[in-house]
Amino acid sequence: MRYLALAILTFAPVALSANAETIQERAAPCFACHGEHGTSETENTPSLGGQQAPYALIQLFMFREKLRTFEPMNEMAKPLTDDDLRTFSDFIATLPKPAPPADAGDPARMARGQALAQQNRCNTCHNTDFSGKENVPRIANQREDYLAKTLAEYKDNSRHGYDATMADVMQTVNKGQIADLAYYIARVR
Repeated sequence: MRYLALAILTFAPVALSANAETIQERAAPCFACHGEHGTSETENTPSLGGQQAPYALIQLFMFREKLRTFEPMNEMAKPLTDDDLRTFSDFIATLPKPAPPADAGDPARMARGQALAQQNRCNTCHNTDFSGKENVPRIANQREDYLAKTLAEYKDNSRHGYDATMADVMQTVNKGQIADLAYYIARVR
């Protein structure tokens, strides 16, 4: 992880340089962690593909202002202007959504995860296909490890959103249920 953070900080000035000609050139270092075309292959690192521009904009703003802390992202976002934030978030919205894993998943775990998603009304904010909308993230086919980590952080209140909805929802979900919920959402078809 330390190597990854060092690589990000090394390439950050190149990525964020106003001298880069295109947004693709400016965003290229983002793919070192978030994966080619925005589909992450890095543990506990989200895929960016398929995210709504308003959601991406809010997250980039939160990283820039250190309202959401993860040092590599805080450093990457620090020099971004408001126009840069809009340009990057609009670009992120053009990236292809991640494909579901080839493995359809264990039917029992999928059923438990689906029941939890319905019980906790995940489809109310994240849409019935978990594609997200406006300032609500796409969670369908997101990395399972990242989903589990994020849900656990909402539960223990170590991750703060821009409202308390997720922390409230997660209070009744136990650790085993978090694993099943992440397993299901990562494999939604």
